[in-house]
Amino acid sequence: MKLCRHCSNNLDIQILDLGKAPPSNNYISEDNLSTPETYFPLQLFVCQNCWLVQTIDFNLPEDLFNDDYAYLSSSSSSFLKHAKDYSDAMIQKYSLNKESLVVEIASNDGYLLKNFQSAGIPSIGVEPTASAAAISKKYGFEVIEDFFGVRLANEISRKGKKAELIVCNNVFAHVPNINDFSSGLKELLAPNGIITLEFPHLLELIKFCQFDTVYHEHYSYLSLISVKNILNTAGLKVVDVEILDVHGGSLRVYASHINSSSAPSTNVESLENIEMVAGLNSIETYLNLQKNALDIKNELLKFLLDAKIHKKKVIAYGAAAKGNTMINFSGITKDLIAYVCDKSALKQNKYLPGSNIPIRSPDILKSEKNIDYVLILPWNLSNEIQGELDFLRKYGTKFLIAMPSLKVF
Repeated sequence: MKLCRHCSNNLDIQILDLGKAPPSNNYISEDNLSTPETYFPLQLFVCQNCWLVQTIDFNLPEDLFNDDYAYLSSSSSSFLKHAKDYSDAMIQKYSLNKESLVVEIASNDGYLLKNFQSAGIPSIGVEPTASAAAISKKYGFEVIEDFFGVRLANEISRKGKKAELIVCNNVFAHVPNINDFSSGLKELLAPNGIITLEFPHLLELIKFCQFDTVYHEHYSYLSLISVKNILNTAGLKVVDVEILDVHGGSLRVYASHINSSSAPSTNVESLENIEMVAGLNSIETYLNLQKNALDIKNELLKFLLDAKIHKKKVIAYGAAAKGNTMINFSGITKDLIAYVCDKSALKQNKYLPGSNIPIRSPDILKSEKNIDYVLILPWNLSNEIQGELDFLRKYGTKFLIAMPSLKVF
């Protein structure tokens, strides 16, 4: 029996089935190409009690976020700017200073912590993946290499440290035990402290069929409705919310202790009403997701097959997890996409999981003059990537994205 990871209600309604796929960030080295990969079902269910959309657990977080985990936040210039803007805003809004403590959960390579460090504000990063944590430590950040939850929160608190600001950017969706994680946030939070959580908005996933944001590392797909339920259970309350453009449409939720003096802003009720009008608390809203995903897959496949028939060369850019979901669901291999370029040195000279398409440095594009199309896999960064690769246009190269529908430009 499948049970909701938050409220333990029976999960009876499957809304998306993307078949079986390997973990999206398990990039393959040359030496391991002949080793069989492990595939897990990739499906979404919705809980009709708390309206949390979620995958079913088939693997442990230690297997997904391991020492070879290759995602680095600093590889995107637009994401670095987003982190700087956020840090500056939080420092000003909450009058953070050298007496404050900022804790970032899933601090990755220090892309955000460096902003608080340069402002002289004490900070701690929590990052379980050794590759990213090592980069942070090289720059002098205090980083705890561990998974966050009540146990770790207690360990930090016993040292007399409570956080005035806890930063959870794109991590809340990545935890299988979301109740333990939320209780850990409460334990670590100073009496008048604030928690911010950023995550892709479920409403955007449903509205634009962003099925490529579904992968095993994303255990939960979050709305304000479901997040309020989860935080309230842990003794926390939502006091504000902002709508962001990042990752194809995200929310930034602000939370405090449930007995704090902070009153919820009008933004909270307003967005909750928007979600209800959109039907995020109604099962009918979710029932077209599978058909829409198949339509997007078939449209991309038709384009790539037609390009192959006409002897056009197609490469991809951005060895992102969402790209792997799209490629593996569509059954695309290197006969349709010659290779994919990525700026992360941790990914270069490896191969995409499942499809085994080779990953190259973008430097190779400086000498390539016969590329007809570049498929931008992280479509949410398409403007940034187009700008970086604009030099290819003089050779007649065109760009395309597959989401939310096929677009060539």
